[in-house]
Amino acid sequence: MKFNKIIAFVAGVALLSSCNYQKYNTIEQKDVNKGNQYVYGVSPDSLPRQMSYKYDPKPELDTRVNDIRAKLYGGSGSAVVKQ
Repeated sequence: MKFNKIIAFVAGVALLSSCNYQKYNTIEQKDVNKGNQYVYGVSPDSLPRQMSYKYDPKPELDTRVNDIRAKLYGGSGSAVVKQ
């Protein structure tokens, strides 16, 4: 009986490993930003140019940000996360 269970397990693993999970769950589409340094950077390992922009902090938005954070993740929302 134990030998049959081992054979069934090995056969099940072999059947499942031969499948490509979500093989056809893809879509081929044209990348409109291909080669755009603003979006992708100069190489695949570099940061995009848009990451270099720094924005001035607006303290009046902190309460709204904390309210949204509390609604999404729960909690009091009293902690201000500064970057």
